Amino acid sequence: MDEDAGTEGEGRREEMAGLAKGLSVLLAFNHDHPSLSLSEIATITGLAPATARRCLLTLQSLGYVGSVKRRFFLRPKVLDLGAAYLEALDIERLASVPLTELANATSDSASISVLDGEDIIYVARASVRTLVRLEAHVGSRFPAFATAMGRVLLAALPDPMLRAFLDKAAIAPITEKTVVDRDQLFELITQVRKDGYCAVEDELAYGVVSLAVPLKDQGGRTIATLNSASHSKRYAKDQLVAERLDHLRGVADQISRELRRLPSGNGLLPVADTVALGR
Repeated sequence: MDEDAGTEGEGRREEMAGLAKGLSVLLAFNHDHPSLSLSEIATITGLAPATARRCLLTLQSLGYVGSVKRRFFLRPKVLDLGAAYLEALDIERLASVPLTELANATSDSASISVLDGEDIIYVARASVRTLVRLEAHVGSRFPAFATAMGRVLLAALPDPMLRAFLDKAAIAPITEKTVVDRDQLFELITQVRKDGYCAVEDELAYGVVSLAVPLKDQGGRTIATLNSASHSKRYAKDQLVAERLDHLRGVADQISRELRRLPSGNGLLPVADTVALGR
């Protein structure tokens, strides 16, 4: 009998449904919902109220959730979960110097992000100037389709996988300039693949212009992305490309070389593998 026969079924049997439900409760909280009632959590997660309550009580006993007057909120211990990922990844330490140098050289911000589901998530950042309309930090999430970094990451996908991603993604206007037509997004992203960079202006937030390039592994596959962002009143998109692209590519090559030194299993998968795994 094939050793792998039945592996998929066994994997499902070994999954911990309770853990999955508890994590879904943690993820119900966000910037728009910093505190939630039991019924709100049940609605957001799709869990039965009794199940949601058991999850909340367990998370509360472990110190991840607090409550006041029947409303629940996350406690600082939740940061330990993200910190564990970043410590294992070690990307902040490896990229700290070149990111800071890039931010200082441009008097703006420089960031690294990876793809997580339909979003990009910041895993490292340095900033000299604060963008008034967009506060970003390590752990910030933004829709991939509307960002320069997201489009660079999505450009690493084969056409059929990119089509599937765009077909199922939640795409809605964020500003009046946000591109939301899926066919147009497909064309824009495939052009990013040809150009090797992406610039976006006022699509994620008014006043924000960003230029991004890929970070690649030993096989030349995109595993993350580096950007330089500024205020669109200081730089038009074409001007940002003309003045910073070569510099940004040089920093990206430097960081990519450092990332290649990370041990295997550090969590930085090629984008196509990340999407295939449903992350």
